[in-house]
Amino acid sequence: MTQQLSEKDQFNLKKLNKVLRRQTGQAIADYNMIEDGDKIMVCLSGGKDSYTLLEMLSQLKAVAPINFDIIAVNLDQKQPGFPEHILPQYLDSLGVDYKIVEQDTYSIVKEKLQPGKTTCSLCSRLRRGILYKTAKELGATKIALGHHRDDMLATMMLNLFFAGKLKSMPAKLVSDNGEHVVIRPLAYCKEKDIEAFATLQKFPIIPCNLCGSQPNLQRQLTKDMLNDWEVNYPGRLETMFTAMQNVVPSHLADTSLFDFKSITKDSGVIDGGDIAFDKESFKQPASEQLANQVTADNEFYKQHQAVQITEVN
Repeated sequence: MTQQLSEKDQFNLKKLNKVLRRQTGQAIADYNMIEDGDKIMVCLSGGKDSYTLLEMLSQLKAVAPINFDIIAVNLDQKQPGFPEHILPQYLDSLGVDYKIVEQDTYSIVKEKLQPGKTTCSLCSRLRRGILYKTAKELGATKIALGHHRDDMLATMMLNLFFAGKLKSMPAKLVSDNGEHVVIRPLAYCKEKDIEAFATLQKFPIIPCNLCGSQPNLQRQLTKDMLNDWEVNYPGRLETMFTAMQNVVPSHLADTSLFDFKSITKDSGVIDGGDIAFDKESFKQPASEQLANQVTADNEFYKQHQAVQITEVN
């Protein structure tokens, strides 16, 4: 790929690759995502995130002090016009082990879809079930998904706004059926970095025609809000993600996480006491240095066009 790029683009690609690989490696280490002897099933949708996930894991596998295997799995949901040849050709060119699973979930979703409703919930449940079954058949010990930092933040805001929960996508958890460990190695990676990387790598992106054009998709509206914050309030998303890693149960209101009932005057000052809003002594969302870096980053991303979508007649 790099041979087809200008020297400037090659430099930018190496820069992005280094950042993404470092962040992926750090997330894997922080959450102990991958262990010696693991067989990682990488869920490959044909989008920028899953392509980047596969690339990062492949690079880390080559230099890791432990041994683990990778197998890419794509679920062909039989959407009309889905370019079945693209992923096999791409994976063959990489020499990556893979499996294409064919299941007509598209017809099921379309049949059961109510007017005005989005398809994501039903589609996700069907897809998860098939992927869990495939992981068991392959003997995979871990299921790797391509969700990144911005996905995790959007999920937190969706739960806050619409579900009344402080909950997000975890970096590592047990699957819904209790039989697998699901990991998100891109948990520390920014979407704009992934998008720029995918553009420079010229990944053969396959659009999801089933859900990409839904007008009422709250997740997309929430991501648009976060993107607006990123532009107008540099550093805010970094602060929000840091907050997800610094939870203080004693200063929330969940009685199952903190024993409020047993507090007495003899309990002592807990986590700084009741001074949270005595005065607004908070730091700015970004220091002057961070703001300058974000401005520089924004200029860097403006140099590149959006991810090129592979259209198939």
